[in-house]
Amino acid sequence: MPLWTVSVPRGRQRTRSIERQTGTRLYDIPAHAADDVVTMFGEHCREHGHDASLSAFAQQIPHRERVRHAVEARETEFIVMGVPVLPLEVPADRPLPVTAIPGEHGWQSMRITFSDEPVADSWMICELGIDHARFVFADADALNSWEHVLPLDGLADLVFWGRDEEQAAAEFGAPRLDDGLYGWLDLPVEEAYQRALTLEARREEPGAPAFAADFRPHSHHWQVMREVRASDHDAATMTVAGADILMAMTSVGDGFFPVHLDVDADGLPVSLRIDITGES
Repeated sequence: MPLWTVSVPRGRQRTRSIERQTGTRLYDIPAHAADDVVTMFGEHCREHGHDASLSAFAQQIPHRERVRHAVEARETEFIVMGVPVLPLEVPADRPLPVTAIPGEHGWQSMRITFSDEPVADSWMICELGIDHARFVFADADALNSWEHVLPLDGLADLVFWGRDEEQAAAEFGAPRLDDGLYGWLDLPVEEAYQRALTLEARREEPGAPAFAADFRPHSHHWQVMREVRASDHDAATMTVAGADILMAMTSVGDGFFPVHLDVDADGLPVSLRIDITGES
């Protein structure tokens, strides 16, 4: 699906007031909806007396440019295909350790360390909204090479589980897999997709068996999530375009998580902390 990127030339507060995206740019607007968004924005500005307008970029904006713009404009986040991204300039000459502190009901917090200097001050910079219960720590250039959906080998897995999983498995002739789920591995992606549609149609029928299903094309996301699911700590790294990308489950599902920046006596970043459970 073609996508447009829309900028707001004037009025940073205007994009916040319509509760769409923060900052002065709106990213990844579907082409079929761009005219509606422009119309909605114009009507909103006229209604509230704002002097602002939208204009479309000629092409999608790469991840690196989105990060550069957000850092220079001091915007706390931007959007990639509906996913909130927190941009931060960090040292690029060494690995950056990510540590997590366990709490009573999941991870209490996660911390990315930038230096060994003592912390002199700290403040909350944003609340990061998380869908699909996972954090990703990644280099912006590496994200340009990240393939989230399309399979790298043309294959996909289809798995399902739930209250009536055995009934569904009997109906569809699905074997039990090594991880205890039912389904099929390494199918041609189109075949896996068609089976997924069949499963979904059956699940929507009156009196149908209750189960959840997951269509998993062999993308970069599938590769790292395979390692995450096998990990004792629900986290794993993989290398993309020469950079390590860390995927870590929140341990508590979706939500909004406060993000704190720790700085040293000179005001330079020491670490970034994500408060997950709020436990002291």
